[in-house]
Amino acid sequence: MRTIAILPVKAFDVAKQRLGELLGAGARQALAQAMFIDVLASLRRVRGLDAIVVVTRDRIAESTALSHRVQVLRDEAQAGQSPAAMIGIRHAVAGGFERALLVPGDTPLLHPRDVERLLADAAMRGLGALIVPDRHAAGTNALLLAPPGVVEPSFGPGSLERHLAAARAAGVPHDVEAPASLALDVDIPDDLAELSSLLERQRGRAPMTRGALAQLGRLGQARVAASA
Repeated sequence: MRTIAILPVKAFDVAKQRLGELLGAGARQALAQAMFIDVLASLRRVRGLDAIVVVTRDRIAESTALSHRVQVLRDEAQAGQSPAAMIGIRHAVAGGFERALLVPGDTPLLHPRDVERLLADAAMRGLGALIVPDRHAAGTNALLLAPPGVVEPSFGPGSLERHLAAARAAGVPHDVEAPASLALDVDIPDDLAELSSLLERQRGRAPMTRGALAQLGRLGQARVAASA
């Protein structure tokens, strides 16, 4: 089953605004860039992916993707994650892909084996939609669609229920799975604290993100700052 991963990437200079109480603009940009590189590197190690596309208008993200020999689709409108995902889905449909995996660029702990299990499980069970919730069981941290346009993505707060409702309305077999490495996306100070804590315990994971946090002095401080 030909499968493409779609990675929408917001412009780094406006990313992670909700971390503004902890990090300045330059620090947020560096962190967003580092997380994207870790996600992209992990996706490139996933067996079962036939292609990866990055949807962005950010020049650094575009340059990084091309240096990894990953195709870039231009997101001229920059209207948000869901419209960017649709750019990727239309590309997938036009290219004859049978499945599309939508993954955000701020899940730096993503592990290739977890993605491989998702792909294998969905294929074995004949699922049309497989939804990965965030750690709060409210948002969506990954969405696997077969075929790519079977439902329209609707990311953001409350997206888990919206995606479930869309799958029910489309009448496609669907389920929810929650692999640990995809549970954490980084939007708010508490997420940054949790990421810092996990990286302190899990050596070797997300090297670019780890390096960015260390350079920013946040590996030991993010948890304290968020709980203060």
